This record gives sequence, C-alpha cells and structure tokens, in this order.
Amino acid sequence: MTRGALRLGERLRLAPLYPGAVRLLLAAGLGAASVLGFAPFYLYPVPVLTLAALAWMWRKSSSAGQSMLIGLAFGAGYFYSGASWVYVSMHDFGGMAWPVAGFATWFFCTYLALFPAVVGWLFGWSRAPDWARLLLLFPAAWAVAEWMRGWLFTGFPWLAVGYSQSPLGPLSGYAPVLGAYGVSLLTAVSAGLLCLALRVHRGSEPPARAPRAPKWPALAGVVALWLLGWGLQLVQWTAPSGPPVSVSLVQGNIKQDMKWRPEWLQRSLETYLGLTLIARGTLILLPETAVPLFSADVPAGYLDALARHARERGGDLLLGIPEYIAGKPPRYYNSIISLGTAPTQTYRKYHLVPFGDYFPQWGFLTWIMNALEIPMSDFSRGDPVQRPLDAAGQRVAANICYEDVFGEEIIRQLPRATLLANFTNDAWWGESIASMQHLQIAQMRSQETGRYMLRATNTGVTAIIDQRGRVARAAPQFVAYVLEGAAQGYTGRTPFIFWGNWPFLALSLVGLAVALAWRSPRA
Repeated sequence: MTRGALRLGERLRLAPLYPGAVRLLLAAGLGAASVLGFAPFYLYPVPVLTLAALAWMWRKSSSAGQSMLIGLAFGAGYFYSGASWVYVSMHDFGGMAWPVAGFATWFFCTYLALFPAVVGWLFGWSRAPDWARLLLLFPAAWAVAEWMRGWLFTGFPWLAVGYSQSPLGPLSGYAPVLGAYGVSLLTAVSAGLLCLALRVHRGSEPPARAPRAPKWPALAGVVALWLLGWGLQLVQWTAPSGPPVSVSLVQGNIKQDMKWRPEWLQRSLETYLGLTLIARGTLILLPETAVPLFSADVPAGYLDALARHARERGGDLLLGIPEYIAGKPPRYYNSIISLGTAPTQTYRKYHLVPFGDYFPQWGFLTWIMNALEIPMSDFSRGDPVQRPLDAAGQRVAANICYEDVFGEEIIRQLPRATLLANFTNDAWWGESIASMQHLQIAQMRSQETGRYMLRATNTGVTAIIDQRGRVARAAPQFVAYVLEGAAQGYTGRTPFIFWGNWPFLALSLVGLAVALAWRSPRA
C-alpha cells in the first residue's frame, strides 16, 4: 500500500470525527453571542436562538465525536466571553503574574466548556428520533449539566442559561415553580422546538418528493410555553407583610487593591462611618468586609458609633466584618453582624469560594494559591442552616457574595425570612460585566422566592430588587453612595421554596432516561 493510500485512509477515518474549522468557528461564535442574553445586555431571546442553532448543528453532525467537538467549541465561546473576568481577579487584584493568570483562566473556561461538550456527545450518541433528541434529550442533558456544574468542585453555576431569562423573559415566570435550572430546561425546550420547526425529511425519498415536517405545531409549542410563563408572572405567590421598611444601602467604593493595605485602613473606616451617619433608613446595610479588620481588633467606639446611629433611627444596621473566634484551633469567619435596637446577631458565610475564602486541599491546584496574594483566604465554614436576622421589624435572610448563586441554599432560611439581603464585594471583578451578571443572579433569587432582595456592595451594583426581580432603585457604580429607598417584606412560600430543585431534576432525569433508552433507527 502506498503512502498516499495510507494518508487517504487516515483522512477517511478522521473525517467522521472532525466537523471542520468553519463549523467549529461558527459554534464558538454562537457561544459568544449567547452572552448577550445576560446582563448588562438582557437580550433574553438570543440564547434561545443560539441554542436552537447549536441543536441544528448537532443534528447535521455525522457522529457523536463531531457533536462533542461542536459542543466544546460552543462552550469555549460561551465561557471565554462570559466568564473570563476571572483573569481580572487573579491578575489585577490577586497579584498573579499575567502568564500564570492567563493559563489559569484558559484552564478554568476550558473545564466549563466540557459540560456542553458532554451534552453534544450524548446528542450524537443517542439513537432516539429527532423529536425525542430535541425535546427530551437536549433540554434535559443541558439542564442537568448546568446543575452538576453548580455543585462539582463546590460549584460554579454562573451563566446557567436560565438566568438569561430574568427578569423580563416570559420563561422567568416558571422561576417560582422550577427555579433557575428549570428555566434553563424550558429555555432549551424552546430552542429544541425552534430547531424541530426547521426539520426536513431525511429518508430515502427523492428530495423533490420528500415531505417537509410541519412547522406550525412546533412553533405553536414555543408560543404556548412562553404564554404560560407570562401568565405565571402575574401570579401572586407571596403576600406583603406589614408596612414597607425604609432602607439605606451603603456603598463605600474602596478600591480592591487598597482595601487591605494598612495605610488605607483608617480611610476605609472613616468612609463607611461617614456614609452611615448620613443614612436615613431604619434598616442600614454595609457590604461584605466593609470593616477590613477582625471584629476583636476594631478600634474602641467604632462599632458603638454605628450602633448608636442605628438606634437613633429606631432600627438596625447589618455590617460585613471578619470574625475571629479563639479556640484550638482558632476559627475565622466571613460574617454579618447586627447592631442597633435588636440584640446583636451573626450570620456566618457557609458556601466558601475556593482560593478566595479558603484554601482547598486539591494538590494538583496548590500552585494557584501559592501564586495568589489574597488576604484573609482561610475562613471557616458557617452552619449550613442559620436563622434569619431580626432587624428593623423584618426577618432578613443574609447571604454573602457568591452565596446568592445557589438558590437551593438561599431557601434554607425560608419561608421564615421576609427579606433577602446580599452583602458582597464585587470590586474583585474590576469594571468587567461580572458585577452586572451578579445583579441578574440576584434578580432570579427574588423571582424564585417572591421576596425583595437588598444588595449592599463595595463598588456596585448596589440595588433594591422587588419581589418580581425588577430593579426598583440602584446606585451608580464606582462612586461612594448611600442608596435610599423602601423594601416591602413578604411572607408565604413559592413552589420552589417548598420543593427546591427536585421537580426540575425529576423531569430532566425522566427525559434523559427515555431518550437514552431508545434504540430504534432515527427518523
């Protein structure tokens, strides 16, 4: 056999696996375009269209290997465009050298891209007919992959496609029932229906006589799904409790690269005290680690001055501050404490961020921690279930920074809590779009629970979000500011508060089981 014949044979064997550079670039472009569905753009139809195009490309693939590579390319475009802001955290503020930070960002985003790749492989491997792959396998596998991404290695559910539908998309009406992952499931169902509407016969009949599959039932399915979601948005899942409470959300705008420097300590303390003393609310919130000292080391009288102002307003102040608890071994907590008319209470962060809040014992990644310069990065974990904080006549379900990304954990304080409050320091992300994406995640939490969410941040986005996920008031970013407004407490429970992610998981696993068990030749 000649060398030319051998080369030709190798090419023929590789052809079913390699989808072609043009298709890979197109898939990556679709992934990048999907980010337009998220904040700050809020173009919620875009992910539905890009997922429909991705499903169409998978249908045209000739093997599971091709579908996997297309999914990997889509995921790369999706996460390199939407989550590469982690580079800012590692390099600009974490002190990591740019080549190392660049490699770590590539590694992280590539890991995330593996999840769409696995969905693509399953799509190509399944022998179910097209309608089952598009309406059962694809939506269920996509949503389950996002759910798994939300807990594997402590979880990174950022950019779950369901968030793109909040708060304006009709599909977000399903959030109080099925949660964010359930909205992801229905977003993918919508995409599958659109793709099914483009389906043409692929049998043995000549093209001229091949009947086209009817489009209108699939398009009617999309319309019905979206109309029902819009109707669910009109349902009053929870009820107001008492009069609205006046709130003041304090944004200190302390630069992240200065926040922990000893020479800036006094300025940070003065900034937050000065802003607090002009706050007019009954409930005053200061962000995560607003005081960059352990509570035992705060200068005498400082906390008393904050508490005195809260009492003068007839209410309470909630403050982000690190805690030191003596013992063997000693413990450190990223905490929220209450000061004012109510007895002092504490919330301690439970869901810690690897390499940010603590040093995980993952030997193959220890080099990352050694390359970072992150102060107070060895916090202890708070209790998984904590009581809401009684403050200013409300019961406040506190969560710190990244914790509001985990909806199934937020509902642990419900239905007892009447308000949600997120205390965060998004300065780690600089001027990237991450802060707006984080705001949209908080909007989804409000929709899931039927409660106001108060966001107190260091540099923004500080905001008051109503029970429907709409931003009632917001402070400008990157300025020192006191956001004044009112928040209405709510009682009752949405279906999601009652059953969490179980219905979404049940629906998804049934869909997966049916589609993957199918062994008949595809139509």
